[in-house]
Amino acid sequence: MLLGSIPHLNRVALQLGPFPIYWYGLIIGSGVLLGLWLAVRESERRGLPKDTFVDVVLFAVPIAILCARAYYVLFEWSYYSANPSQIINIRQGGLAIHGGLIGAMITGVVFARMRGLSFWKLTDIAAPSILLGQAIGRWGNFMNQEAHGGEVTRGFLEGLHLPDFIINQMYIDGVYYQPTFLYESLWNFAGVIVLLLLRKANLRRGELFLTYLIWYSAGRFFIEGLRTDSLMLGPLRIAQVMSIVLIVLAIVLIFVRRKMGYANKRYLEA
Repeated sequence: MLLGSIPHLNRVALQLGPFPIYWYGLIIGSGVLLGLWLAVRESERRGLPKDTFVDVVLFAVPIAILCARAYYVLFEWSYYSANPSQIINIRQGGLAIHGGLIGAMITGVVFARMRGLSFWKLTDIAAPSILLGQAIGRWGNFMNQEAHGGEVTRGFLEGLHLPDFIINQMYIDGVYYQPTFLYESLWNFAGVIVLLLLRKANLRRGELFLTYLIWYSAGRFFIEGLRTDSLMLGPLRIAQVMSIVLIVLAIVLIFVRRKMGYANKRYLEA
């Protein structure tokens, strides 16, 4: 697809009659499936029934999507209150990760209680999968030409040694933008490797998931500061506020759970 003289990637992957299938949805779906595969493999090693995470995903994914959309709409209410028909239109993005994470965590708490399982054991197993899904999902933002940073020159992007298809996709309405989607994706992929290595360190139960919260939130805080499309609450970027809250909460929980004796079991214990 050409816009001016700069070739852009088409947001539509397939056209089934009048129904377009967007890359955004396909990429997010791929992230979910790869994350599920990773979690299922590990859950079998940890002695859980092999269908545990399949069942979790059947509940958590739709609830997470609904919460991610509701979170986004809430902080963009001035637009959606005037355009209510667009509230359910997610083909062009508009899913807030923090909203999805809240929905998934609530689902995990309820699911664990219903199955008589440890919530912390489930989340420890799921942590690398969640981050993998987020790393892959950012490429859906890339296809939609969203979640980018401020204006830059083509020379700046070439200086990052990026392939042309990324540079060209960052050319939007006559301006080149910083590929913050890529920064976050790479940060998250690095985090997946860190979490997989920490599995072998046999951390206390719950601390792998809490490390995920710290890792993701630290990267998101700094990368969010470069973005031009942040959800705002007055002068504050909501994602940065949430990142600080999650980092503090995770650190406090690590210390409190250890002190109260709630984290005596280790990751590799049954």
